[in-house]
Amino acid sequence: MDELDWRRLPSLTALRAFEATARLGSFSAAARELNVTHAAVTQQVRGLEDSLGVTLAQRDGRGVSLTPDGAQLAGALRDGFGTIQAAVRDLLTREAEAPLKISLTPAFATQWLMPRLGRFWDAHSDIPISLHPERALVDLRRDGMDLAIRFGEGNWPGVEEVFLLSAGYVIVAAPSFLRGRIPDHDEMTRMPWIVEGGRPEPLAWLRSQGFEPDKLKINFIPTDDLANAAAYQGYGLYVEPGALAIEDMKQGRLQMVYTNSDRIPAYFLVTRPGVMKPQLKTFIRWLKSEVRAAGA
Repeated sequence: MDELDWRRLPSLTALRAFEATARLGSFSAAARELNVTHAAVTQQVRGLEDSLGVTLAQRDGRGVSLTPDGAQLAGALRDGFGTIQAAVRDLLTREAEAPLKISLTPAFATQWLMPRLGRFWDAHSDIPISLHPERALVDLRRDGMDLAIRFGEGNWPGVEEVFLLSAGYVIVAAPSFLRGRIPDHDEMTRMPWIVEGGRPEPLAWLRSQGFEPDKLKINFIPTDDLANAAAYQGYGLYVEPGALAIEDMKQGRLQMVYTNSDRIPAYFLVTRPGVMKPQLKTFIRWLKSEVRAAGA
């Protein structure tokens, strides 16, 4: 195939007008299909003939007939535009059928999203979703992710981000551990604690609230799931993002011990710069509506 030289090709608008005229056999019919005036189609076809130096179509009663040159060009345009249409259709179909790939923290997936995801599929059963729970930040473009729900302070380079909901840390505990009373600061310093191991943020937050982590009886639990299970069993005071404690408190598994009004850290919706596919727009609208419904 010869390399394309756009400088030698006629206007695509003129080629489209001629293809519609040739296929429909009428300037008027082509104008209706293209949603332009009869005069605009006629002008485009005549301009195409002038640029090529050949006659392509002749009036034939109320319609038009093609010259041999016109028939040859019309056939080539029909094949070319048909190939483009098929490629675009295949691309749109593939994108519509492909699941949304979403990177998110394991804790957010388990404690916030999964209890609500059924409502999304009730309303949008045609949008499949592929969840990728991982603590490490992913490269959205390299890893083919449509969306990341990240926990932190924001300002990640090379991406677009939108605040989703505040996730300032709180201290919670099982009702069986509290036994009907809320301890004060001094009492908490003498109690056992549960902190997810390997993360410095909860310890830094405790320091900001006047605690000395090195002097606390902290049990470091390696994963979110195990830390939650330890909290449910009443093994100690538990430090976690407030947004993730909401469902547990509603269900009575945990009880609030201490909170403040910190807006940051928070959960952010993070996307690649550029065009956003319709399915992703739908999912993001739904996420925001769930946050509003929860009053978060």
